[in-house]
Amino acid sequence: MMHPGGPPTLETERLLLRPHTLADVDPSYRMNLDSEVSRYTQDGGVVDRAEIERRIRENVLGDYAKYGFGRLAVVLKGTDAFIGFAGLKYLPDRDEVDLGYRLVSAQWGKGLATEACRACVDWGFDVLGLERIIALVLPDNLASIRVLEKLGFAHEQDVEEDGAPARLYALHRDRTT
Repeated sequence: MMHPGGPPTLETERLLLRPHTLADVDPSYRMNLDSEVSRYTQDGGVVDRAEIERRIRENVLGDYAKYGFGRLAVVLKGTDAFIGFAGLKYLPDRDEVDLGYRLVSAQWGKGLATEACRACVDWGFDVLGLERIIALVLPDNLASIRVLEKLGFAHEQDVEEDGAPARLYALHRDRTT
């Protein structure tokens, strides 16, 4: 599972999805301080700035180095304002590619998560040549489930992820949406 071109920069009508840099540590940390955001993240809620930096450095930049893709920073066009992340991540333990996203709560309800994720899904199918993309979501995260359903994902099974119940949604390349 490798994309030799490295992580993409994707553009939508309102957003720029670009590779993360360490400049994203502070806005990522601020986003995670919001209890509305961290409520559904399964990563223990607010973590310190050093942990956010470690996650970006090791997990995100590490994924770029190892697989050529990973989660992307989401920026509002024309503002350069970091508003969250979206993107695909290879999960070696499942041997699947996972769609994940998180936006600052001030940007919820505007269709931005759906817009960002549609670009990531299209890139995964069209450029990476994936046959299927999964998404793991907490059962009570109804807004996230709605995003997945708008994208055409279907609930496949209930699983355990990081010790908690989760729903596994999947979208296949031959989708009709």
